[in-house]
Amino acid sequence: MKIVDSQVHIWYPNTPDRPWLPPSPEYKPHRDRLSFVAEDLLAEMRAAGVDRAILVPPVWEGYNNDKVLEAARRYPDRFAVTGRLGLELPESRGKIATWKQQPGMLGVRLFSVRSNTPGWLEDGNADWFWPAAEKAGLRVMVYASGNLPSVKKVAERYPGLKLVIDHMAIPRGVKDDAAFAHIDELCAFARFPNVAVKVGALPCYSTEPYPHLKLHKYVKRAYDAFGPKRLFWAADVTRLPCSYALSKTMITEEMKWLTIEDLEWIMGKGVCEWLGWPLNECN
Repeated sequence: MKIVDSQVHIWYPNTPDRPWLPPSPEYKPHRDRLSFVAEDLLAEMRAAGVDRAILVPPVWEGYNNDKVLEAARRYPDRFAVTGRLGLELPESRGKIATWKQQPGMLGVRLFSVRSNTPGWLEDGNADWFWPAAEKAGLRVMVYASGNLPSVKKVAERYPGLKLVIDHMAIPRGVKDDAAFAHIDELCAFARFPNVAVKVGALPCYSTEPYPHLKLHKYVKRAYDAFGPKRLFWAADVTRLPCSYALSKTMITEEMKWLTIEDLEWIMGKGVCEWLGWPLNECN
């Protein structure tokens, strides 16, 4: 069974020629690390038994995809990319048709946190993007905590657009049962065949020690709704309060109701098929 982490951030130091964005309530650098580069990640992957990872630039690096694409070019059997795109930037419109021609690029990752003011999901900045992405065959991962109604409208209107809801749409800063208060709303997306769900960073949402038993029932709810082919494991390793290996074995060893075939899909095969990254290219 090949293990593929469907979301990992790597980043490089904050320097004058490549500055980070100013901190905001929506994000902060993980673990206060000054950097976490491709080679750091490869070492952790080897130790945890992870074969591949989908690289996502962190929010504080803005819309820079250069370093993740460089990593994918240097390690094509280990890394691929879902890059960040500024929907509010006029120049972004001309990038969609050729987005996937960038070596290693498989899709787009969008980030939205519900706040007191309308974000890009509501203010019209994304209206041009959805039909263009559907036409170009882009896969889109979206973190939209608190904003599932807006994502629902997109899924309904653009059935040819493949979407991934990141981190089960769990709000930041909540844990245990409170983190999954929206589980019925999330599972209702299962009726859209163009929507999958990233089961990501689960230990971050638990106050219990490993294996975080209170969370298992919510993964089971998502499994019953979406099936194993539309659930993608993601460690988001730089956020974890536990080891990389335990984030993996929480699924592969502790959720006894999952079959070997289920695990093959959830732990790698599903996301690779969804994004178009053939597993037969994995050494």
